[in-house]
Amino acid sequence: QGLVMGNVRIPTCHDKPGTTHIVHILKMFICSFYKSVCRCFCPVFFHIQMLWELVLLGEPVVVMAPSPSESSDTVLALVSCISPLKYCSDFRPYFTIHDSEFKEYTTRTQAPPSVILGVTNPFFAKTLQHWPHIVRIGEIKLPGEVPKQVKVKKLKNLKTLDSKPGVYTSYKPYLNRDEEIIKQLQKGVQQKRPAEAQSVILRRYFLELTQSFIIPLERYVASLMPLQKSISPWKSPPQLRQFSQEDFMKTLEKAGPQLTSGLKGDWIGLYRHFLKSPNFNGWFRTRRKEMTQKLEALHLEALCNEDLLFWSQKHTEVETVDLVLKLKNKLFQADREHLPMKPDTMEKLQMHIDTIILALPDDLQDILLKTGTT
Repeated sequence: QGLVMGNVRIPTCHDKPGTTHIVHILKMFICSFYKSVCRCFCPVFFHIQMLWELVLLGEPVVVMAPSPSESSDTVLALVSCISPLKYCSDFRPYFTIHDSEFKEYTTRTQAPPSVILGVTNPFFAKTLQHWPHIVRIGEIKLPGEVPKQVKVKKLKNLKTLDSKPGVYTSYKPYLNRDEEIIKQLQKGVQQKRPAEAQSVILRRYFLELTQSFIIPLERYVASLMPLQKSISPWKSPPQLRQFSQEDFMKTLEKAGPQLTSGLKGDWIGLYRHFLKSPNFNGWFRTRRKEMTQKLEALHLEALCNEDLLFWSQKHTEVETVDLVLKLKNKLFQADREHLPMKPDTMEKLQMHIDTIILALPDDLQDILLKTGTT
């Protein structure tokens, strides 16, 4: 369950947060990790795009490696390959027989969960053989040594941890393989290009691939936002429109990934699979929360632009008190949830509340000034 980090100084009791020591350690770790990205994928060079699909779709994956550090680095490299999309399933850089989920993950009575496991114990070659996707990482290649192209292997061929490096799966990728990135990385190995430079190329490739995939989704979800003119200060904020899979699919013909990616293949099938995955659920929950908060913020701004004192003078004291309590609650909510509002909106809203309270009878003023929010 631990994350193995080589050549990293562990903070001592003499270190204080905010010191240059901590910053230096973080930089060391980040630099070391990013250097190792290309090294992690080197044994499975020719299948990086398929691995990207497996991670994107939240498929159960086992990484079998010779050491805890290689296991951990490879799992982290896999999880990060769909960045900036957040990987929303579980992942264990170094999983052992002592972990509490050992029985759950090794049982054959149910399908493996959406998780990426990194293991080194030879025992797992047998107990995890039923997992659908297994990545076998061998010893680190010497600088300048070009990895040989290996075909995707059948799972039944994986019997021991000594099996040859490769990807053991029956998965058929949705997208055609990008031969250009393979040639570019191969050339870098032959020319002994520094690992950092190789990793930058690989990171950029994954980033552009993920962005090409996610931009159509971002564009469609943005269209679910109600128009600003539909926001009334005297009504509850309008609701976001429901996500429709079929409506989204219709947008792909003219505004799909083909606008930014030259890759061919079954993009529609990939999207349909992705929409059922934990990564989509996590991404959409976050986007929906952000958009709902934006609607709340726009509603508050609309309220601030109204003459609330004039409104209160035309309504009963009961209605005015109810308005004050609602405004106080909205102010509290806005502060608690850090709603994305204009800088002066909170101040304006508080001024509205104070002005309305001062126009009420003294007994009500005392009560409202003491009344908090829930």
